Amino acid sequence: MTTRPPVPPFLRESAIQKIRLAEDSWNSRDPEKVAQAYTVDSHWRNRAEFVNGRAEIVAFLTRKWAKELDYRLIKELWAFHENRIAVRFAYEWHDDSGTWYRSYRNENWEFNGDGLMRWRLACINDLPIKESERKYHWPLGRRPDGHPGLSDLGF
Repeated sequence: MTTRPPVPPFLRESAIQKIRLAEDSWNSRDPEKVAQAYTVDSHWRNRAEFVNGRAEIVAFLTRKWAKELDYRLIKELWAFHENRIAVRFAYEWHDDSGTWYRSYRNENWEFNGDGLMRWRLACINDLPIKESERKYHWPLGRRPDGHPGLSDLGF
């Protein structure tokens, strides 16, 4: 079994570190890389879709990023306790017609003792935005360290 530090029980600093590692991974838009942070039998609820295990995670993320183009994500700590972290986040993307969206989410995460996520429960709302309303302008990939976070942006 793989260990993915930081591992529970989480302190504020380690929860923030875990969130940033997840954000960086998702901003890579690499389904195989992202799936490695989850247990082999991980369970997700993403909107109205239920995803179980790494193979389904890879398939889900492949579909997601084929639809959600130029995807950029920011995550932020909401709360934590022992092996659980609550996260709020927003991401921007456009569809193949060029319509831009900002998608807002709340997630609840539960980790095993090795720091792999075994539960991910996500609620998501999509807001169409004008391209001029975008706030995330960094090059695709990892958000630069100096870029404002959600609270800084007023989200």
